[in-house]
Amino acid sequence: MLRKSLCNLSRFGQLPGLSRRLQSTQPEQSAETEPEDIAVIEQRILKHPDYFQVHNLFTVRDLFNARVHYGHKEGSLDDRMRPYLFGSRLGHLIFDLDKTASHLRDALNFAAHIAFRDGIIVFFNRNALNAHLVEQKAQEAGEFSHTRFWRGGIFTNANVQFDAVTRLPDLCIFLNTQNNVMAQHTAVRDAAKMAIPTIGIVDSNCNPNLITYPVPGNDDTPAAVELYCNLFKEAILRGKRERRQLLGLPPLDESQPRRSRKPKK
Repeated sequence: MLRKSLCNLSRFGQLPGLSRRLQSTQPEQSAETEPEDIAVIEQRILKHPDYFQVHNLFTVRDLFNARVHYGHKEGSLDDRMRPYLFGSRLGHLIFDLDKTASHLRDALNFAAHIAFRDGIIVFFNRNALNAHLVEQKAQEAGEFSHTRFWRGGIFTNANVQFDAVTRLPDLCIFLNTQNNVMAQHTAVRDAAKMAIPTIGIVDSNCNPNLITYPVPGNDDTPAAVELYCNLFKEAILRGKRERRQLLGLPPLDESQPRRSRKPKK
């Protein structure tokens, strides 16, 4: 009898689905997944070649249609801009748009990373023709702009100028790197002294040496400046959207224009 019962028990074990039911009655041990460390997330984002997908914001055709390839006359060429040129036509210099596109994508990627880390970004422009456009796009991106005369020492001597400990910007974007008398913008020099990263649209008569991310191209035509502003605005907003999504914050309300952040008094 004992041998028969053992044989029957072994047959029950071979029945289809029985072992599965027996396992289902046992308590399951659910392994709790620990949240990923923020430092690991930041390293993964930094190592990604194009985490914010800024490469698809524009094409070389867009640069051509905005007349980014137009430089100044041959006599005004700065020798440090020769590597970015394609040639000349009718006495005017022509930029190599493939090189411009590569430098512009690097600059957009850097701007998106600064916005992702909640950095302060300042747009600079000294051309009165495009001043209002630059101010408007900076306001829509929720950042700052400066399109007037730049007083020397604002970066290098900020504590004395404002009589308080002042936080300097994390990124300066120059839509043109020269002032009204065709000399280099004073803020370019001051930012280099204070090790503030800079992005600059450098025309054929500009010096790109002090710019962290130089973008060779036309800095005068309103169509070109509008394209730059729209691209940097979108890159900044992409970085801010990703940051809010990572922190679990509500998405940005882009239906209404945002005002620039005001420093605390």
